[in-house]
This record gives sequence, structure tokens and C-alpha cells, in this order.
Amino acid sequence: MSKHKKNPEIKGEDEEIKTEENIEVKEEKTDNFEEKFNELNDKYLRLYSEYDNYRKRTANEKVELIKTAAEGTILALLPILDDFERALPTMEKSEDKTHYEGVMLIYNKLKRTLEQKGLEEIKATGEPFNTDEHEALTQIPAPSEDMKDKVIDVVQKGYKLNGKVIRYARVVVGC
Repeated sequence: MSKHKKNPEIKGEDEEIKTEENIEVKEEKTDNFEEKFNELNDKYLRLYSEYDNYRKRTANEKVELIKTAAEGTILALLPILDDFERALPTMEKSEDKTHYEGVMLIYNKLKRTLEQKGLEEIKATGEPFNTDEHEALTQIPAPSEDMKDKVIDVVQKGYKLNGKVIRYARVVVGC
């Protein structure tokens, strides 16, 4: 018989030790995989949230751009609207009412068209002075106590386009 015959009990113990070591190594690898998974999942969620915010922001910017795309054109038409408003009272006093009525029709059509595009006049006379909508040109003594810090006269009308001020109302404020 051979001198180096292995004892079956020792062989079983060696296998148990190796199995326990394998389990520990596998648990470490599993922990590493879990950590890596959590890290990558966190990165994914952050990237997804960032992209979602970017998508929403660009959609809002696009809608805002569409709303105000005609701003330049409407701003160019405002002096014409002002000219109509100055001319109409003079024409009303003239004897030729047909010209007045024709100009009034054109004025109303222009004003209605601009309103359909989102233009709205800023109310000023008698309103409290508001720096978000009014530009004070001067201050004069108020005719009564209740008119202090209120708009007494409008020198030039102000307008908003879809809620955004495109021209401030130029006003005289009571002090």
C-alpha cells in the first residue's frame, strides 16, 4: 500500500473550506455588482430627469417663441394705430362724415385684427401707478387726494402681447 494514501475525512473538510471560500468570494462579487448596479441606475435616473427637464424647457420656449413671433411686426404697426387714434377725433369734427366712417372702419378692422393676434391695451388712466406696465414721464399735483400715486393722464398708450408688455404706457402721475 501506498504511504501517501489520503484520508477521506480530510478531503471532505478541504472541500467544505473551499466551498465556504467560494461562497464568500461570490458574496463579495454580488455586493460589488449591487453597488455598480445602484450607481449606474442612479446615473440613469439623473440623466433621464435631466433630459425630461430639457424636453419640457424647449417645448415651453417653442410655445413662447410662437406666441411672440409676430412681436416685431405688431410693434411696427403700433405707431399706425396711434396715428389713427389721433386723426379720428379731428376727422369726426369735419363736415365730411363719409371719410370719417371709412377711416373708422379701417381703424376698427386693424385694431380687431391685432387683438385677435393677442394684443391688448394696458389700462392706465385712474389706475395706481405700476412700474411693470407704466413709464412715468412726469409728476403733477393730484387734483384730489384719491388721485395721489395714480395715473392722471396717458401720453402714449401701452400694449401687451399675450400677457407680455411690448410697449409701456407713458403716463403722468399725481403726487
